Amino acid sequence: MAMATTRNVMRAVRVFEFGGPEVLKLQSDVLIPVPKENQVLIKVHACGVNPVETYIRSGNYARKPALPYTPGSDVSGVIESVGEHVTAFKKGDRVFSIGTISGGYADYAVAAANRVFPLSDKLDFKQGAAIGIPYFTAYRALFQKGHAKAGESVLVHGASGGVGIAACQIARACGLKVLGTAGTEEGMNVVLRNGAHQVFNHREANYIDKIKEYTRMQGVNIIIEMLSNINLATDLHLLSCAGRVMVVGCRGTIEINPRDTMSKESSIIGVSLFLATEEERHECATALLDGIEAGWLKPIVGSEYPLEKVVKAHEDIIHSSGARGKMVLVP
Repeated sequence: MAMATTRNVMRAVRVFEFGGPEVLKLQSDVLIPVPKENQVLIKVHACGVNPVETYIRSGNYARKPALPYTPGSDVSGVIESVGEHVTAFKKGDRVFSIGTISGGYADYAVAAANRVFPLSDKLDFKQGAAIGIPYFTAYRALFQKGHAKAGESVLVHGASGGVGIAACQIARACGLKVLGTAGTEEGMNVVLRNGAHQVFNHREANYIDKIKEYTRMQGVNIIIEMLSNINLATDLHLLSCAGRVMVVGCRGTIEINPRDTMSKESSIIGVSLFLATEEERHECATALLDGIEAGWLKPIVGSEYPLEKVVKAHEDIIHSSGARGKMVLVP
């Protein structure tokens, strides 16, 4: 009887109070969730770690889940079972998700069937866990909110992380001129290998001048901004006329001069994947699944952590010296 009971539990990271990384607690006696109507149960092979998960955990984010909860949205793995009315998937299918109901930092996760997509054999499970938030956010920033067009230029400000690499790959495949920045030699090389025509070191004192020189002082049409609390004021000087800054990431406040938007009739546009409609998510998914088949969508996996090291993962994603791909947890 004891063995039968054991099979109904799993390991999962639980958060019982908001706070620093230390509030992430790995427990080994969490009940395996059961998929309800229009839901699937996934045996998790990998789960992406996103900066937004650290903001939610700290309690300083607009969305606060009910406590206790398990973080994690971008899982990849194999369908273990399906709920009623699910016809798109069956047990054994390889999949990835852009959201979970029960939380992805676990051995198993329940997700709504319409947030789950088939994982091509061209990608492994770690790459599958790197698609969700990064690629959907990058596509939304470029096209659904930024209205990017082939022939335009885009600067990916902080291009060596998950969203940055996604933006470079998507923009290059769609015919944009792609510039990127990174903070390490290794990061710069990753950016160049993944779609950027030119890369700049944002730790160099004069890198802004170098970008201006490269664009012949014409500026760039779009900036995908990962750290707007540091870069937004500068970004406004790097834009072309009618240019737009897409605010993807922010870790604090910044003072800007609104006059800098008037001189070029430029726009500052916030991007939130959580506000995407069902139709917009479907558009993202269609474009990205096509990209996987075409071969240009290839997530780069960076640091890997077992569930036991989840606290370290949350520390590193905020404080590491330079990103180089997508951070993943591997149960």
